[in-house]
Amino acid sequence: MKIAVAAESEEKNSVISDRAGRASYYLIFDNSEEITETIKNPFGVGGGGAGFAVVKMLVDKGVDLIIAGKFGPNMIGAMEERGLKHQEATGVVEEVIEGVLKK
Repeated sequence: MKIAVAAESEEKNSVISDRAGRASYYLIFDNSEEITETIKNPFGVGGGGAGFAVVKMLVDKGVDLIIAGKFGPNMIGAMEERGLKHQEATGVVEEVIEGVLKK
């Protein structure tokens, strides 16, 4: 399973971003606790539609699950349209990933 976590910085010890569409970074994990890719969110600043654009970007990366502090209704709709799972979480990225992978 490929997991994308909305983060405030590009490190595993980063705090999870509470704004999914406007997160500074997305950290990608692939069935392990190691980051396989770091994406500086190009939609973090700007006009509307960030949620839709982030979902498309992450679908193109093959992501199955998106984790963030909060998701807006438009982003939730875009994820549901594409069959993407999502989970709201707070805290440190590596601790949340650890918990998700142990399930």
